[in-house]
Amino acid sequence: MLEPAADGAGMEEKIQRVGAWLKKIYGNEPVPQYEVNESTVDILYQLAECNEARDKDVSLLIEDMKQKAKEYEAKANHLQGILRESLGLSLSNLSVKGISCLNALVNSAMTLETKDTSLTSFFCAINDMTSELYTTELKNREMDLELTNIRKKLTVALLLQERLEEDLKKTEERLELAQVKADSRSHKLNFLKDKSEDLKIRIKAAEEQLIATGLDQSLTHESLMSLSEKVAGQQEELAQLKKNLEYYLDLPPSLSLARVKIEEVKREVDILDAEFSKEVEMLTLEMPEPSKCHFK
Repeated sequence: MLEPAADGAGMEEKIQRVGAWLKKIYGNEPVPQYEVNESTVDILYQLAECNEARDKDVSLLIEDMKQKAKEYEAKANHLQGILRESLGLSLSNLSVKGISCLNALVNSAMTLETKDTSLTSFFCAINDMTSELYTTELKNREMDLELTNIRKKLTVALLLQERLEEDLKKTEERLELAQVKADSRSHKLNFLKDKSEDLKIRIKAAEEQLIATGLDQSLTHESLMSLSEKVAGQQEELAQLKKNLEYYLDLPPSLSLARVKIEEVKREVDILDAEFSKEVEMLTLEMPEPSKCHFK
């Protein structure tokens, strides 16, 4: 993309230079019409500068090629003079085989990129190419060795990938089986939870129905469980007191203090036994007959 030209030249000067350049480009043909404005003139002015700079570079390259052609021609004339003066030979009196050998010599020199066709230049070029050949062969052997190592690593990687794929497949199968078991357990757990909630609702409804029919609140499931726990605690206390009483009964009868203690423990045991019997009797009296309790 071309940028606008710098403001070093005035607008009129740019227009004149662009016009001259267009006339030079088109020659005898008419110059196409274009919109004369600052942007268009700047673009054409820059194109003109680029074109002129390229023409100068081409001209310099042509001059350089002409100079080299003159040098080559002078060198060829010099070599032809040497052939004529030293050997009495010229290109016109050379045989077909001689011309073919000369062309082969020239082609070999161009291929080997020698500065001349001397034997020394050929030997130096051949030595350089031989050295490059050895270097290339060494690099090729190194690359072959590296390629072999890469192939071995690739084979190991492929085997490892196959094993990993098999392990992954087995793991996925195990996970699917575990998921099925987990889903089954979850289903059973949800079923048990629902069943438990249903039983709680039924028990609550049965208790409310029993209370509505005149059942004492103390005979509900929670009250009976609390009373059972209380009775179990009293039984443990009674057993401990009986055990302590056995310790006192083992004392010698001559000890008056031991007898007093035994009597006290006996009284405590009798009191606890009486309370326990009374509570059990009250519980038995308050329990309704099985024929009078109706459960849904």
